[in-house]
Amino acid sequence: MSDPSGGCADPRTAVTEAEVEALVRGICFKTGPPRRLGVEVEWLVHELRDPRLPVSPERLEAVYAALRTVPLRSALTVEPGGQLELSSPPAASLMECVGTVSADLDAVRAVLRRDGLAIVGLGHDPWHTPRRFLRAPRYDAMEACLDRTGPAGRAMMCTSASVQVCLDAGYEEPGPLGHVRRWWLAHQLGAVLVAAFANSPIAGGRPTGWLSTRQLRWAQIGTGRAGGPVLDADPRGAWARHVLDSPVMCVRRDDGPWHVPDGLTFREWTRSPRPPTRDDLDYHATTLFPPVRPRGHLELRMIDAQPGDDGWIVPLAVAAALFDDPEAAETAYRAVKPLAERAHGMPAPHNPLWRDAARVGLADPELREVAAACFAAALRALPRLGATTEVVDAVGAYRDRHVARGRCPADDSLDELRAAARGAHPLPQRTHGKDIPS
Repeated sequence: MSDPSGGCADPRTAVTEAEVEALVRGICFKTGPPRRLGVEVEWLVHELRDPRLPVSPERLEAVYAALRTVPLRSALTVEPGGQLELSSPPAASLMECVGTVSADLDAVRAVLRRDGLAIVGLGHDPWHTPRRFLRAPRYDAMEACLDRTGPAGRAMMCTSASVQVCLDAGYEEPGPLGHVRRWWLAHQLGAVLVAAFANSPIAGGRPTGWLSTRQLRWAQIGTGRAGGPVLDADPRGAWARHVLDSPVMCVRRDDGPWHVPDGLTFREWTRSPRPPTRDDLDYHATTLFPPVRPRGHLELRMIDAQPGDDGWIVPLAVAAALFDDPEAAETAYRAVKPLAERAHGMPAPHNPLWRDAARVGLADPELREVAAACFAAALRALPRLGATTEVVDAVGAYRDRHVARGRCPADDSLDELRAAARGAHPLPQRTHGKDIPS
């Protein structure tokens, strides 16, 4: 976390409560014209011949070692359960982002295929129980911390995957692309994105009763770790208070296991005899997982991983259109305003609106109506953002197949599960979709 004053203070310097608030306010929203776009795509890794078969840690280690030798423009990282993640560099346009990640994914798939493996776009592993692949002090501490709230934490760490869209914070000034409006829009539209792209209805081979089990797991973790702040007219202040009042996940140590305090907030830590440093503040911010996370830019974290090789492109394109095109942003803002009443002033994802979105998706009539209006606005805006015909057609096909019918990919998965139960066809999940040229 850089010094908002431009200084180069020692990150090992202790910080006071007031300094923490000033530092967070100075860095959480970097305002200006929306020019950059990014995406982080997570994937479950499974056997190519049968995704229900577990992949041994030794095979995962070997294939990830091979992948690290492949030149990629995106950053390749591994999640605690062995999920693969590609994080694009900031792109100047939607199509630049699509082109970069598509090329990198082609290279990744080729390496995996040589070892008989494949990546699968699902928000929650429908077959396997959580099993941690990475062993590191951070994940040991995270597991110990999250275990206090039940099994949801391990599921989030080891069996979930998402499409995370990164957008500029927006202008300092009010308006459709202003940072206050975009922050508010992200939390209302976020529920619509949960519903429209829900793709995780199964765990342990059985329906969970939720179309986005991934979102359910986040809600079960609790507001301090996985919730957002209460929305008000001062996003910077709201986020700074949230950072201060959230529980500390761990206190790092140079040797031995990291300390995992129980119920200590960062604000309380600043008042202790051994207060945190600026480096501790940086680290604490990385342990907070709200559905919308301000990191200078806005990180939309609520979208389930999508089926098909290029399914991730549709939510990326829709989000880019609804946030970065002024006309579409205004349309989306007006469409989602009635939804705010259903949040009852509670933070996402722990309010009734987000719970309904994750549980029933677009079977909710109001969410379906808003999603239809937002997809229509996105389709009008995408050509203005330079989207190719293939991308526009992919969004249109998704609208026709799912949104217009009040469905999402989770409904397709449940249909397949029911058909398999009747013996109509074998169960293995959809793993491929229509390619979208970049």
